[in-house]
Amino acid sequence: MSCILLGDYESVSRLNIPMFLERVSAGFPSPAEDYVEKTIDLNELCIQHPAATFFVRVQGESMVEAGIYPGDVLVVDRSLRAKHGDIIIASLESEMTVKQLHLTPPPVRLLPRNSAYRPITVEGDMGMEVFGVVTNGIRSLKRGGLGGQPGRAGPLAT
Repeated sequence: MSCILLGDYESVSRLNIPMFLERVSAGFPSPAEDYVEKTIDLNELCIQHPAATFFVRVQGESMVEAGIYPGDVLVVDRSLRAKHGDIIIASLESEMTVKQLHLTPPPVRLLPRNSAYRPITVEGDMGMEVFGVVTNGIRSLKRGGLGGQPGRAGPLAT
């Protein structure tokens, strides 16, 4: 699975979108409420460290069991120190990839979250650099949307 860099957060302007107080039922419908709790800025919701945040678009299917599908946009924070179990963006042999970081027990491995793919063991002579930790995922659920897997089950935030 590889990634395409979409840009840094700082090039995105603020956009306030209404957020309704009433929660949406995923089971039986509840009566709709006619008032808005507040506005919400998706940048504020998804981005903790603006100067250290960038976006990538996913290519490939090695992370589908983590809810990351082709066409998804990932929010990546390069100010966070990657820990065992984090989903990261790494440069491996000069190619960008998204994988789960596995630190213990040694050696370091990059794990796909799709049983059809094999883990990558990072050997001493391999050129690997962690670019950042994935903090959120964005997926279009509309058919013919951003190129993701519309209607596919799985978490939207990773």
